[in-house]
Amino acid sequence: MRVIRILPNLAVSDVSAAKGFYTDFLGLSTEAFNLGWVARYTSPDSDTGVAVQLVSGDASAPEDSVISVQVDDVDDAYAEALRLDYEIVHPLTTEPWGVRRFFVRAPDGNVINVAAHHS
Repeated sequence: MRVIRILPNLAVSDVSAAKGFYTDFLGLSTEAFNLGWVARYTSPDSDTGVAVQLVSGDASAPEDSVISVQVDDVDDAYAEALRLDYEIVHPLTTEPWGVRRFFVRAPDGNVINVAAHHS
């Protein structure tokens, strides 16, 4: 498994209400996607890799994650998490919005969303 990108997931009560601070003030004006309960905002300068995800409550997982880790092989990552006996918070799932993912609890208690775009 190779990590491709790590994105912070900021807990907000309302994605639409929080959007202005991140887009207008911080300049993350490109909306990469918006599902209502989660939205990603990035720098208009795509070379920077600067991005944040606003999350008001995960649509299918029992807990919210603090970061999203995009990997090249999510099935391999899931097998490795099981092998290492980490707590799986949300099982490996292909979500309706096109992401295959699972949530794992790190030993420090943080919940991590490990994902790959489903092809």
